[in-house]
Amino acid sequence: MGTPEFAVPSLKALVEAGKNVVAVITAPDKPKGRGQKLAFSPVKEYAVSQELPVLQPTNLKNPAFLEELRSYEADLQVVVAFRMLPEAVWDMPKEGTFNLHASLLPQYRGAAPINWAIINGEKETGATTFMLKHEIDTGSVMYQIKEPIHPEDNVGTVYERLMNNGAQLVVKTVDKIESGQYDLVPQNEDQELKHAPKIFKETCEIDWNKTSEAIHNLVRGLSPYPAAWTHLKDKSLKIYQTEIIDKALAAGTVDSDGKTYLHYGTADGALSILDLQLQGKKRMKVTDFLRGYKFN
Repeated sequence: MGTPEFAVPSLKALVEAGKNVVAVITAPDKPKGRGQKLAFSPVKEYAVSQELPVLQPTNLKNPAFLEELRSYEADLQVVVAFRMLPEAVWDMPKEGTFNLHASLLPQYRGAAPINWAIINGEKETGATTFMLKHEIDTGSVMYQIKEPIHPEDNVGTVYERLMNNGAQLVVKTVDKIESGQYDLVPQNEDQELKHAPKIFKETCEIDWNKTSEAIHNLVRGLSPYPAAWTHLKDKSLKIYQTEIIDKALAAGTVDSDGKTYLHYGTADGALSILDLQLQGKKRMKVTDFLRGYKFN
C-alpha cells in the first residue's frame, strides 16, 4: 500500500526479492498538467509495469473494497507512504500490517518527518518499520536504521537516501516476519517527543525575526518542495538555498548590489540567497536572477 515516489523502491525491492506481491493498493488516478488528464500514481505505474493487480479505493471502509481485499488472502500487508488505515484493513492479514516511517520513532510521528527533522536542525534521522495499531505511528518496532543529516543536505537529498535505504529495511522486515522468529519492541515514550505535522503554506513563510540558523534550516527542510517563501516588493519569492553570512543587517531588510548578491537581514545577522524563484518566473541562481531584476 503506497502512492508517491517514496514507496516505489520498497515495492520494487519486494518484487526483486521474489516476494509474492498478490496486489497493490494505491490512490485513485488524479488529473495532472495543463490538459488535466488522469495520471497514475508512481506506485501504480510500477505495479502496472510488473502486471500486478492494482486496487484504487476511494473509501477504505467500503464493504465491496474490503471483500475484494480479503479475496487476495494476503498473509501480510506492507504500508509505505499511504493514508491512514481503518482497523478492518490493517487487522485483516494473519501476520498483521507493518509500516515504513521515515524517522527514528517515536520521534517525528506524523506526515512530514524528514522536513521537520531538518527544520529542527537535527544531525541524524532514520527509518523505522513498525506494526500498525489504533494510534498513528505508535506500534511496536521491528527494525530501525540511522541516517546522518549533513550540513549540505536538504529534504530532497535525505528523502532520496531514506527512500532507497528504507526499501532494503522493508525486505529485511518481511524476511524476519516470514521466518516467524522476531521480537517487537514497544516505542519508548519516556522522553520529550518531537512531532512532524503536515506542512501548510503558512508553515513555509519565513519569519526574518528568527535567527539565521533557524531560517537556514527552514529553507533546507522545505527544499526543493514545497519551498520556503517570503516577499520581494509585492511578489512572493521562493527560496531554495541560503548561506549564513557575517553581516549586520536589520531583520527583514533586503540588501543587494544588483549583480552578485541578495542578502536578507535576520534576528542575529544575515542570509545570502543563492537559489530562488520569483512569482511568475523560473527557478534560478541568484546571479541569473539579478541580471534581469532591477531594484529601485
